[in-house]
Amino acid sequence: MIEMVGVGPFITIPLILQAMGGPQAMLGWILGAAFALCDGLIWAELGAALPGAGGTYHYLGVMYKGGWGRLFAFLFVWQTIFSGPLVIASGCIGLALYASFLWPGLDQPLFTLGSWISFSPATAVAMGCCLLALLLAYRQVRWIARLGEWLWVGVAGTIAWVIFAGVTHFHAARAFDFPPHALQLSSGFFLGLGSAMVIAFYDYGGYETSNYLGAEVLRPEKTLPRAVLISVALVGFVYVVMNISLLGVVPWRDLVGGAAHNYVVSELMRRVYGMAAARLVTVLILWTAFASVFALLLGLSRVLYAAAADGNFFRAFARLHPRGGFPTVALLALGLASVFFCLFRLDEVIAALIAIRIVSQYLLQAVGLLVWRRHHPEAPRPYRMPLYPLPALLAIAGFMFLLLAPAGALRELAYGTLVLASGVLVYFWRASSTNDRGAGGPAGRTTAA
Repeated sequence: MIEMVGVGPFITIPLILQAMGGPQAMLGWILGAAFALCDGLIWAELGAALPGAGGTYHYLGVMYKGGWGRLFAFLFVWQTIFSGPLVIASGCIGLALYASFLWPGLDQPLFTLGSWISFSPATAVAMGCCLLALLLAYRQVRWIARLGEWLWVGVAGTIAWVIFAGVTHFHAARAFDFPPHALQLSSGFFLGLGSAMVIAFYDYGGYETSNYLGAEVLRPEKTLPRAVLISVALVGFVYVVMNISLLGVVPWRDLVGGAAHNYVVSELMRRVYGMAAARLVTVLILWTAFASVFALLLGLSRVLYAAAADGNFFRAFARLHPRGGFPTVALLALGLASVFFCLFRLDEVIAALIAIRIVSQYLLQAVGLLVWRRHHPEAPRPYRMPLYPLPALLAIAGFMFLLLAPAGALRELAYGTLVLASGVLVYFWRASSTNDRGAGGPAGRTTAA
């Protein structure tokens, strides 16, 4: 839940409102929650049946078997070195934008390169956030678990305060101020809905984080399904309530235009309680954003480690700290790549990482569950998704919608396809140079710490 909440909903609310042009953007949050639940049921079943370090990497190796399984597992890890730093960078960029409320002018660009890359003092703050998270994650898991508990206190407190402020000062007419023809089912409506759901899916992302640490979780057959499904349900409820209450205080048109789109919750608190409260909630959101970045770096580093330890990725990523036992190269690679991606615009970062993950991870995993169920019905499954195969089929249809429906979808699809194609080339290059294609097996319950 630390990773799911993070800074995502606080910074992306204006992006969703702009995509759909009004409060009907709530459909994006609601449908996004239903979509996340369908995909979450896939993660729940696989986490219970195949607990192991690396999450998707482990699942793909088991579900597809042989050369295909090893190829797909490698492709997942390959996309992680792109999408992982992108999602970490998105949290750091959001943190820096909120910091501009405390230090006005922080987001003013010093120079730009095209329409994608921009450097400002906020960029430097985002890069510094990545480096600090890397420094703190460079520790043993026991120490990290204690830090995570304290970070979650800040996350929960911030959410509760925002909802309380919105609910106690709520104006229904302001919250449901729909523009003309807002719900007309036109091509523009579906383009906007597609863009809104991409952003919503980004905000819901993170419910699978515990699966990446499956080898370090007690009773994974019960713990992992509960972690996934309870997180989706609670965070979905919180997002919907928080967004409706915020729109009931601050008109949506004020959130789409003007400087407030960088720090919408701070603007809410300024209007309700004054400047002191706005500064305080901004500090809490910075805390929340950093907690999300920290959780991401921790979980994704174990993915790279698991693949390298299994012999299906570059061997250097399997190196462990001699005393702490945590993956050193994987942490450093993700952290430093995230620093670079902080140079890009937030909306570009989000769109690119979602497209890359759908093409090289989510679709392969959803289809893999159907294949595995068909060819291995005898395999033990401590948790079975209800109404199978309907949730899996809905998840696959949803992924295709996110790839093809949004405005600019072809460009984002090109990102995902380029990463996938380059991964295939690197895989066969490694296979020819090491003569080990198809050697080894899927990652098991390997412990990285």
